[in-house]
Amino acid sequence: MIGQYGSYDFRKFERDFRKGFYGIEACLLQSEEDIFALKMAAQEHDFQIGIHFPLRNRGLVIRDALFLASDENERNQAFQSALEELEAIYRLGLRPAYILFHYPKPVILDDCVDWSKWHFSSPREYVYESEYAFEEFTQRSEELFVWMTERSRQYGFVPVLEFDALNRYVYASDALEELLKKYDLIRLCLDTGRLFLQEKRDPSFRSVPVMRKYAKYAEVIHLWNLQFGEGFIKLRYPVLPEQRQEDGWAPIAEYLQIIKEENPNAKIQFEHRSELVDDEELERCYHWVSEFLAEDPY
Repeated sequence: MIGQYGSYDFRKFERDFRKGFYGIEACLLQSEEDIFALKMAAQEHDFQIGIHFPLRNRGLVIRDALFLASDENERNQAFQSALEELEAIYRLGLRPAYILFHYPKPVILDDCVDWSKWHFSSPREYVYESEYAFEEFTQRSEELFVWMTERSRQYGFVPVLEFDALNRYVYASDALEELLKKYDLIRLCLDTGRLFLQEKRDPSFRSVPVMRKYAKYAEVIHLWNLQFGEGFIKLRYPVLPEQRQEDGWAPIAEYLQIIKEENPNAKIQFEHRSELVDDEELERCYHWVSEFLAEDPY
């Protein structure tokens, strides 16, 4: 898959999309014209649509729904805004294969980690672990899973939760895995760059075990690389086989091997900035990933 964020970019589609790709993940489209173009392209080229909530850019400071907020009014607002978005999507006739939401939101942060360089649009987007009990996390998460399951059956889409920053409630307990087993319509999105970035920021976090733990539940993999040295050197870079860990790149080959072993049917969404490479490098990116995950290139 490829992404279309902010607008439906015809030039990006012509350069990045390939025959045989599953589809396009769309997010924060600016206008009705962009949505119409996406719908028409899906019909013409026979691809599926995934939506990264929200589909439409409404100019909000916080784009994510704060489903796990401690404040009841904040939670109610999150569920209401998500429902309004679902109804609007289906009135438009898009019929997405999946709709993706960030999780957990608010993000639950380890008090001992320096999060100053993690991007947040507002302090309302996060809460520290010391202020948010494990029991509240499990209760609010199950409420979300119940709601998502009901909406999935009502509207006919796969609900996907994309990990934001994670604390030990997710990576050091089985609570989320138990919910994924109990509510098996709910799936995950694993973001390779985001997981590697947290490993570099959080000394308690290891991305490979998290990938191994949750890959089997993934509907979508957001695939991109970053090179981490003294700060960011390259961000949202297309994955290429020559990117070595000793040079500060994420262990993409190890991630892909886990995906191949645990969930070879997961959708690969190239969430990179393709303009950072030339046409030959972009083709090598596609070819390497396809060859790695399957016996035959796409």
